[in-house]
Amino acid sequence: MTTARHPRAASGPLLPPDPARPRRLLAGWLEARQSAGFAEHSARYGALPVERYAGRNGRALLLSTVDASGLRGRGGAGFPTGRKLRAVARGRRPVVVANGCEGEPASGKDRALLTVAPHLVIDGAVLAATATDATEIILCVHRADPIAGSVAGALAERPSGEIPIRLVQAPGRYVASEESALVNFLETGDARPTAKPPRPFERGVRGRPTLVDNVETLAHLALIARYGSEWFRGCGTRDSPGTTLVTAGGGVARPGVYETAFGTPVAEVLDQAGGPAGTPQAILFGGYSGTWLPVPVAAGIRLSHEDLRAAGAALGVASLTVLPARACGLAETARLLRYLAGESARQCGPCMFGLPAIADDFTSLVLGGRAAALAGQRLRTRLSVIPGRGACAHPDGAVRLAASALRCFADDLRAHLAGRPCAWAAHPALPLPGWNNRSGDWT
Repeated sequence: MTTARHPRAASGPLLPPDPARPRRLLAGWLEARQSAGFAEHSARYGALPVERYAGRNGRALLLSTVDASGLRGRGGAGFPTGRKLRAVARGRRPVVVANGCEGEPASGKDRALLTVAPHLVIDGAVLAATATDATEIILCVHRADPIAGSVAGALAERPSGEIPIRLVQAPGRYVASEESALVNFLETGDARPTAKPPRPFERGVRGRPTLVDNVETLAHLALIARYGSEWFRGCGTRDSPGTTLVTAGGGVARPGVYETAFGTPVAEVLDQAGGPAGTPQAILFGGYSGTWLPVPVAAGIRLSHEDLRAAGAALGVASLTVLPARACGLAETARLLRYLAGESARQCGPCMFGLPAIADDFTSLVLGGRAAALAGQRLRTRLSVIPGRGACAHPDGAVRLAASALRCFADDLRAHLAGRPCAWAAHPALPLPGWNNRSGDWT
């Protein structure tokens, strides 16, 4: 595979698409297994093209380039980045927040990117500030994450004259990386989600319009600004252009982070990870608050927003967690639900009472017998009344996970209700964090 060429200077022409090089964010850096310093980064990509996008006309060019690229956010929702930039740019003295707080246990993409290519992320944050005329940039990571030290080192390497970037370490909680929780932490020190509206792009840090973008989104922005929208659309699909970082985990031969073009069949993505280790039962899409799909359905799906939506799932944080043959899907879901219940912000009824009750019901399903039948009746009622009632989307994600498990593992469910629980129910298969912050510390 050929190496992508790069512009000689910031003001040079945009390069033509290179469809033979779909690996873009991690190309060259992951193989080196070390962080690219600023000198290596500059040699590979050339100078940051801030002069090209300076001033009112330059900002308009950058915004139109991002619009044409079709870049969508990589933090989970997949919102069009150009629309988000424009919404913030309409306000006065905006703030840019680069979100590197990876609270999803099934995902490692942001950590991998910040480890090997931190300067792509920083470039993207500077360009986002240029596009929105922001005067302040804040880069957030979890305080328990060892990546903070290397990110601080990368920031220290940056040339003088750039917009200053402040590194902030947020609590290592599951929902602390949600955009309103992050803004709330920056404002008050409390990393709990807040009710919306207003959204951060309307009123965020210090009451100013605030752009909260995932670090992968910003890294793509850094490349689009250099090589143009046509280059970015050189791979992927019409609605999901470009590449994305996918975390493959669970029952695969080589768990890890892989960059792949949108539109790639899920089976091929798993082949990058060495293929399933044994015969898999199902795949969990979008992390631990995502959607289970049986392997016959999941393997044939293309990795794209539109294909997953048609299958009743969502891309989320682009993670594929494979359930191995020797595992109980109901028991694994019960464990995940218990984890999600413990990670709630405990500020609304659906989280404080609904999620523990759902976790209890699922545990009863795993055990089987008469108690399981009663739990199943309660569970279906609870799953129907919780969505849309929480202070944030956390309870909705737990409901999505639980409901998809009932559909995906329907045969197992019938066996459990008949008093024949799975032989593997007592053998956990999916990883969960070794810590679980239930102390109530959100600062």
